[in-house]
Amino acid sequence: MVEWNPHGPTVANVLQLRVGLVGFEPVVWRRVLVPDSIALPKFHRVLQELMLWWDYHLHVFEIGDEVFGQPELDEDEDFDWHNERGVKVASRLHAGDSLEYMYDFGDNWHLRVELEAVLGVRTRLKHAVCVAGEHAAPPEDVGGIGGFREFLDALADPSNDEHENYVEWSGGNYDFEFLDLAEINARLQQVR
Repeated sequence: MVEWNPHGPTVANVLQLRVGLVGFEPVVWRRVLVPDSIALPKFHRVLQELMLWWDYHLHVFEIGDEVFGQPELDEDEDFDWHNERGVKVASRLHAGDSLEYMYDFGDNWHLRVELEAVLGVRTRLKHAVCVAGEHAAPPEDVGGIGGFREFLDALADPSNDEHENYVEWSGGNYDFEFLDLAEINARLQQVR
């Protein structure tokens, strides 16, 4: 006898991923749901939106011993990476596995992405959805982990010589404790 499911059959899979900034405490992290069909170029854009970055710099993915990037941006062939096009996250990771994402080779941002679960769903996910996280991400071009720490220390201390400069540079509204899921999800809806 077939068991009746009032919600209908599973029609697609969704990847539940935990994205964390490596090397900084307290941890800046996000939990995001993405379609299992997502390939690395689109996933790069998802990661940019999760961190509210502007995609101004080169990036690479490390999955196991392989490095993937955008070969058309390596005009001088200084880097040894594989073409990221067509490489699907789901084809490279199983639950519990992780990949590394490096962005901005000057600031050297490093995100670890762990596949927490593969979830069966009854409707296809059209775009990524950020469902949880903690802390605002570092602003673009803040100077890496060290620069981010200096930035936060200066913002927290009005007597710091750099306080006013950083307040002005950041637009006066940067709050490390505030994670704006609404803004992140609005931006994720625009990722094509």
